[in-house]
Amino acid sequence: MFADLTDLVLAIAHHLLIFAILAVLVMELMIVRPEMSTAQILRVGRLDFAYGALAIAVVVIGFGRVFLGAKPWDFYIYNWVFWAKIAAFATVGILSVQPTIRLGRWRAAALKDPTFRPATAEVASVRQFMHYEAAVFILIPIFAAMMARGVGL
Repeated sequence: MFADLTDLVLAIAHHLLIFAILAVLVMELMIVRPEMSTAQILRVGRLDFAYGALAIAVVVIGFGRVFLGAKPWDFYIYNWVFWAKIAAFATVGILSVQPTIRLGRWRAAALKDPTFRPATAEVASVRQFMHYEAAVFILIPIFAAMMARGVGL
């Protein structure tokens, strides 16, 4: 009974966190534009911090599912689809580094000079990375659905 409840709570938290990450990424994409105001630059900086915090929470809860969930750890550890899902998540994380660095620089510049606006080319580059993140992100629920159906065992 306790294991079932633990697994349920971990699964719900894991799914909600994944949806939250996607929502933050979409919000960032909506805000990051060449004509961003100082308030928008600061807002997207806070959103990016939330994105990172949510990603850490997903990893912690996800590995909690591996070791505390209803399925035994070897269901995950020996499943190539699990590792593909982890690789997709890691790839999204790697792709997010460049935008995070740029957003941090923009935030610092906007705090020093409220008239600061990032160069159009920089904005385009950040948006391109965010689109790559979103494209790879799509693989995560695909791999999760495959795992739930026993693919990869």
